[in-house]
Amino acid sequence: MSNLIEQLNWRYATKRMTGEKIPAEKLQTILEAIRLTASNAGLQPYTIFVISNEELKKEIHQKACPQPQVLESSHLLVFTNKTNISSEYIDEMMQLVSTTRNAPLESLSGFSSSLKNYFGGKTEEEKANLASRDAHIALGTALIAAASELIDAAPMGGFNPTALDEVLNLKEKGLQSTVLLALGYRNQELDLLSKAKKARKPFNELFIKI
Repeated sequence: MSNLIEQLNWRYATKRMTGEKIPAEKLQTILEAIRLTASNAGLQPYTIFVISNEELKKEIHQKACPQPQVLESSHLLVFTNKTNISSEYIDEMMQLVSTTRNAPLESLSGFSSSLKNYFGGKTEEEKANLASRDAHIALGTALIAAASELIDAAPMGGFNPTALDEVLNLKEKGLQSTVLLALGYRNQELDLLSKAKKARKPFNELFIKI
């Protein structure tokens, strides 16, 4: 069995944490993995808030997500997605590609036009939903990266997005909250599921080979 599979067997959605801070280098590895993850056309239409401020975590717990992992985490990651993938944003990303690859901006004009035509035909809601999907891909990468560093993680979708958006002033930033991820260490005394065997569908029921 590979190390990755062993680490994913070890991983679970941690219900209670100790509050112990994770090493800075491990956090950086997780964040870098998120930065390198896949996204639609490489647009990365999301921003991740990395929260260690205890007062802010208390406010989020009180107003938007009353789950213990919010308070007990080392860091709380708030994945937010853009509410509008605009032509201006596409231009910014094309400039980034041009600069990074030392390629003429003109060589990207066809790609840029196709993206603008695609997103230009979408409603604001549709564009936000597409950006949200990319944020969830980034979440998946974060979970795997955390497991590889033996850092516990708890993804949380059961929160009040309107309240969280207000706490973080997301509307003014053109963002909306997507999903939360608490990072830290499992509290084996309080978390009764910390030693439970992982329950997953059998291989032949989950996968269909054609």
